[in-house]
Amino acid sequence: MNHKVNQTNVSYFILLGFTTTSELQILLFALFLIAYLMILMENLIIISVIWVNNNLHNPMYFFLKNLSFLDICYSSVITPKAMLSFITGNKTISYRGCATQMFFFSLFGTTEAFFLAVMAYDRFIAICSPLLYHIIMSKKRCACLLSISYFFGCINCCIQTGFTFSLSFCDSLVIDHFFCDVPAVMKISCSATFVNEFVLLSVCGFIIVTTAIVVVISYVYIISTIINIPSVKGKQKAFSTCTSHLMAVSLFFGTVFFMYAQPGALSSPNQGKVVSMFYTVVIPMLNPIIYSLRNREVKEALRRQLRKIDT
Repeated sequence: MNHKVNQTNVSYFILLGFTTTSELQILLFALFLIAYLMILMENLIIISVIWVNNNLHNPMYFFLKNLSFLDICYSSVITPKAMLSFITGNKTISYRGCATQMFFFSLFGTTEAFFLAVMAYDRFIAICSPLLYHIIMSKKRCACLLSISYFFGCINCCIQTGFTFSLSFCDSLVIDHFFCDVPAVMKISCSATFVNEFVLLSVCGFIIVTTAIVVVISYVYIISTIINIPSVKGKQKAFSTCTSHLMAVSLFFGTVFFMYAQPGALSSPNQGKVVSMFYTVVIPMLNPIIYSLRNREVKEALRRQLRKIDT
């Protein structure tokens, strides 16, 4: 019969991952490696292009640059460890390593949710109050909004990691996931997890709903303003910027809501793994394409940099 062990005596967990078939493990390693290299390459290109081009030193690109940095961090917390387990077959992760992974994953994930809301607010000011845009979105205001996003990220990661690792664990320390996600770790605990589940759904639900409301309200005003723009070219330019943001927001919030803000989040580990793979690997890979590489100014700046390298 399983018995409770004090959480301080637990030295490691086993991350079950996707499968035990060696051929599929190699395939997963290859897919994760390709995706991770693309995440690094795409996002580092965006950061460097915005960094070296003075004409891109405005609030919109300040936020895009920081989104790229977040996506690199967000994916780097999970992907290298997952690839290592796929190729070596070593599925163990230390107790402290698991807590650290959960902490930083919650930090960057929560920060990105608030950051997407901040970017919606930025677009709202740019389109609805263009003459006041650079006054309202000053460097100080942008830095403040960035800091607030990280502040709320810190609060949530401390809550989730603290509550989860205050639990006791059984002799079976096999986590049915490929990383230390809150619901998966919670499921192997011997302790009663009602309070933890309530905290997870309440806090994550509040974060997702609050940030989503900011996005929705911003875009209600944005769309009503765009409709009243007399110039067809002006409408197309405004819609082009907004559709990119809406695509990224929909992908992120849709998958995160499925995992953390509805009661079935804890009951389907296989679905959870697929959805988690989507928002930890696929979304950080797609964001640069959706946001920046479709942007005319970014593409022109990238071409200028490539010409400088050629010469």
